[in-house]
Amino acid sequence: MENVRKLRSESTREETKELANYPTLFGEIRQPESEYIYIPLTSSENRTYIPMSFFDKEKISNNTGSLVPNATLYHFGILQSIQHMTWVSYVCGRLKSDYRYSNTLVYNNFPWPENITDEQKKKVEECAQNVLNVRAQFPQSSLADLYDPNTMPPELVKAHADLDRATDNCYNRKFETKEQRIEFLFELYKKYVSEKEK
Repeated sequence: MENVRKLRSESTREETKELANYPTLFGEIRQPESEYIYIPLTSSENRTYIPMSFFDKEKISNNTGSLVPNATLYHFGILQSIQHMTWVSYVCGRLKSDYRYSNTLVYNNFPWPENITDEQKKKVEECAQNVLNVRAQFPQSSLADLYDPNTMPPELVKAHADLDRATDNCYNRKFETKEQRIEFLFELYKKYVSEKEK
């Protein structure tokens, strides 16, 4: 506690200096007041999908992940899709060769589907829930095990394939290659940026 007190008292930031009086307390509480999606900041490049998960507000995240508060099954579904992973693979940084996710670079700039219908959204939600249901069938396996390309259960592979089709439908496209996906996403990103600048 004395080390924390000393570190805080020597800070150039006035708020941090004040916190030196309370060395046993967190300096800042950034915990969401709702369920949230946890996104690991670093993930193996060998995975088809970065394994994300819902956590309740009682679980405190550390600095190795980003949080998406007030997230829905729809958000989870899009983030766990091959469409989002294509964006990740082209836009995110790297730690050695592994993905290094960034909320400012990757998440904030990701071109979400536009003008989706209730039916399209519902289908994504159903498929996202199915991904969670399939994961639950393997309670002894960690997410790292489930998303290892060598041990990913066929049921989970199929659940993600269904989710990918539902997500593609939200973009009103069928993609044959990764190159088609990223070309489309950058065009959509460019459209969103130009509309914002008007």
